Amino acid sequence: MKVLMLRALGLGDFLTAVPAYRALRAAYPGHETILAAPSVLAPLAELTGAIDRLLPAGELEPVAWSGPPPEVAVDLHGNGPASHQVVEALSAPLTLLYASPQAPDAKGPWWDPGEHEVTRWCRLLEWYGVRADPGDLRLRSPGPSPYAGAVVLHPGAASAGRRWPAGRFAEVARALAREGHRVVLTGAPDERDLTRRVAAEAGLPAGAALETTLTELAALVASARAVISNDTGTSHLATAYGTPSVTLFGPVSPALWGPPPGRPEHVALWHGSGDRPGDAHGAETDPRLLQISVEEVLDAAARVLTPPRGTPRTI
Repeated sequence: MKVLMLRALGLGDFLTAVPAYRALRAAYPGHETILAAPSVLAPLAELTGAIDRLLPAGELEPVAWSGPPPEVAVDLHGNGPASHQVVEALSAPLTLLYASPQAPDAKGPWWDPGEHEVTRWCRLLEWYGVRADPGDLRLRSPGPSPYAGAVVLHPGAASAGRRWPAGRFAEVARALAREGHRVVLTGAPDERDLTRRVAAEAGLPAGAALETTLTELAALVASARAVISNDTGTSHLATAYGTPSVTLFGPVSPALWGPPPGRPEHVALWHGSGDRPGDAHGAETDPRLLQISVEEVLDAAARVLTPPRGTPRTI
């Protein structure tokens, strides 16, 4: 017996659905749980304790399924025909999905565009009688990191619209290093020039611009003193490990993609209004992101760095 979950998206998307994976595991204890997602996420899938197997899948591409249909198929990917058809093609006896203006006849709860991404998928399951805890976000640590105790800066993001200027990240890195913090920079493979440039402008050693695998990144974030990043997957790793963080938001509100409320160790900086006032895939840095100053980031960093880990913070 099998449960197939479709979430063929990036790191942040994967991490926001962890409570849903766990809820489905608990609801179907005798089933094999299979996540259709990019193969690069396989090491982290193991760390959830809720996924037996990752089935490599591309975004909105047919799932390479063989054998009898799964007993349960779940669309944790989207709200319209494009993702619904991928899941419905599996012919599972039970298919869980959202209804929406694009799919008004779907048997499921109605999609809420203003809902936090974690809550969204838990609500889908609750509608079908599967209890889910939106706070159940923690991952197991993949092991020790040689950079334990460092402050991690992640200046990249999938689109330019979500990237705070590199020069400002360099100013933050320089200031933190002067205060005695060990500062390291992380980025995707195609962001090596960016992380090296920030390290050089900050006067950091060349080795401060790290090149990590996804597993190494998870280990680094799990043992870091703090993470300062744009709205991207690395910030969600900080939430998954309870690592103090400062996340910079621009085109999309933290009410949709930010750290869960009631976790003062995570600070979301934002100068916008509404849910999606800008273009998350824009080619230019969002103007709301540009309103965040270096001093504001350093002040937020000081607030999450000062108390020892585990000490309640008032922010």
